[in-house]
Amino acid sequence: MSDSNPWKTHSSKEIYSNPWITLSEHQVTNPGGGESLYGKVHYKNLALGIIPMDHEMNTWLVGQYRYTLDEYSWEIPMGGGQLGIDRLESAKRELKEETGLRARKWTEIMKIHTSNSVTDEVGYAYLAEELTEGQTEFEETEELEVKKLSFSEVVAMCDNGEITDSLSVAAIYRLSRMLS
Repeated sequence: MSDSNPWKTHSSKEIYSNPWITLSEHQVTNPGGGESLYGKVHYKNLALGIIPMDHEMNTWLVGQYRYTLDEYSWEIPMGGGQLGIDRLESAKRELKEETGLRARKWTEIMKIHTSNSVTDEVGYAYLAEELTEGQTEFEETEELEVKKLSFSEVVAMCDNGEITDSLSVAAIYRLSRMLS
């Protein structure tokens, strides 16, 4: 196998764009030599997830109704970070906005491609420690519930399907392995 691109792009056009994504359509020759149509969702921000952890191994989750899924979702604190802006600074902003927490110690725990068959979205997850509590600063589009619970309870929520967000699940399991 080669690391070189086996796809040949013949044409590309933008189908839709908003402040968060661009959808494009690509006429391509696929790796098997056939002509194909490929759709790509380009994200205009990084996905940033944060696991805040206090000295007693407690963490915070954020619950909200997700319009795209038409269901309620429990997740680690997360949000978007503008491309070209320091992602750690964006992660700090998101943690403060959603939980009111500030952290003195930050550790990047993973990089993830959230759904690489249809999107170029890149996500990063951080462990935030040495926490100070403060006031949340929810955005207009956010109606959030924040709850504090033990990290072992959060892992169990992943195990039993209560947490399904890909960045949250991946980061929680990654940190669980790092801590064991």
